[in-house]
Amino acid sequence: MEIGSLTSPERWKKEGRTFLHRGHEIFYREEGRGEPLLLIHGFPTSSFDWIYVWPELAKRYRLVAADLIGFGFSAKPARYDYSIPDQADLLEGLLSELAIPRYGILAHDYGDTVAQELLARASERSTSDQGPTFCVLLNGGLFPESHHPRFVQKLLISPIGGLVTRLITERTFRKSFSAIFGEETKPSEEELRCFWEIMNHNNGVRIYHRLIRYMQERRKQRTRWVGPLINSPIPLALINGPVDPVSGAHMVQRYRELVTTKHIYELDGIGHYPQTEAPERMLKSFLDFVADL
Repeated sequence: MEIGSLTSPERWKKEGRTFLHRGHEIFYREEGRGEPLLLIHGFPTSSFDWIYVWPELAKRYRLVAADLIGFGFSAKPARYDYSIPDQADLLEGLLSELAIPRYGILAHDYGDTVAQELLARASERSTSDQGPTFCVLLNGGLFPESHHPRFVQKLLISPIGGLVTRLITERTFRKSFSAIFGEETKPSEEELRCFWEIMNHNNGVRIYHRLIRYMQERRKQRTRWVGPLINSPIPLALINGPVDPVSGAHMVQRYRELVTTKHIYELDGIGHYPQTEAPERMLKSFLDFVADL
């Protein structure tokens, strides 16, 4: 398999395009031919997360990956009602603009929740000519009862969240971000630099306390978002780094209790970012799943 190398954030941006969502400019990448595959990134990063698995997937799929509003190279308005349904609207708007009615999903973290909303919408439609064809989920808070937020996340969602954003520096980010990776797969200095550069593009850190409200949404919308996993009309797979303290082995255990599927892939020693910590193993798991469809 062809595993990508770490390109620069500048090049990643240069090779992308933009479209408008609610009057705001949204960055996205599109490449490859074949069945469309929508890649949805997590919090607090961006579509750049897929850099290592992008080349191999582009050989097999028409890839579409956007920076959700508030993330990466997309607009980051200070006064905006950030929500999971709005992010789903954004992606459906992009897919409509690209004339893509049916697509597979590969999602991670915050992107898992956006994917759950897309699955919920698909289950409400009377026809099957629009929406996801399959869904692969990486580490994320699929079930609010098994999500273990980090201390900084708890602070960000508290009443002092706006003040906390002012205390986040590249140094504090590097420390907290590295802690959710596996012991043997910590991000390199260059990876950390790239992640920070994109996250803090256009002073993005200042709105983290607004973006992180998705944790509250997960609790309020649990029935809507967990239901499509339990009674999914399309094939589902879970690829998980079990040493992730946020959504690792404990989340997989809950998934096994609620979701009937044989497609569960646990990558030993891997943390919260399987696609960057172990891209070869993540790709193999993904391809094993789609070969079984």
